Amino acid sequence: MSRTDAQLLTLACTDAGAFRELYERYAVRVHAYHRRRTRNSDAAYDLTAETFAQAWQVRARFRDEADGSAGPWLFAIARNVLLMSVRRQGIEQRARERMGLLADSRANGDVVPDARWLDGLDEALDELPPALREALRLRVEADLDYDQVAAALGTSAPAARVRVHRALSALRRRFLQPMEDTR
Repeated sequence: MSRTDAQLLTLACTDAGAFRELYERYAVRVHAYHRRRTRNSDAAYDLTAETFAQAWQVRARFRDEADGSAGPWLFAIARNVLLMSVRRQGIEQRARERMGLLADSRANGDVVPDARWLDGLDEALDELPPALREALRLRVEADLDYDQVAAALGTSAPAARVRVHRALSALRRRFLQPMEDTR
């Protein structure tokens, strides 16, 4: 007799094999969901992995509201993962554009980093005030969200955003002005 999704999730709190069974039931459908929305198989695999990672983390909070099916719960997680990915990608793209970190590559139409901005980057980072430098490092290098940056710095999320913004603005002033003068 086959176990319901709800039973598997209950068992998954102490038995990883039960979660694997749930994964095997839904992985293809969750991947198809992400593939339809992204039109990119690689991105869909990444998003599917993130969906199940999130589901694993919150498995103990599952509430059976669909007669034993975890489908609606999993697809709600998949939707949230997709939305966060789109939001994060948009924020990162706008930040790269504001900093002038992208240049067109005429060879294949792809957008690639403009290597000129790397000259003097270490020195410019060293010149930032320590609080700004650390906020930027946590946000960019450690890839933390602003709540996590704030927690690491012992401040609020809005204050963390301000620090990252100020650090990026200082770098932009330093690097974009010389580039604009040489164009």
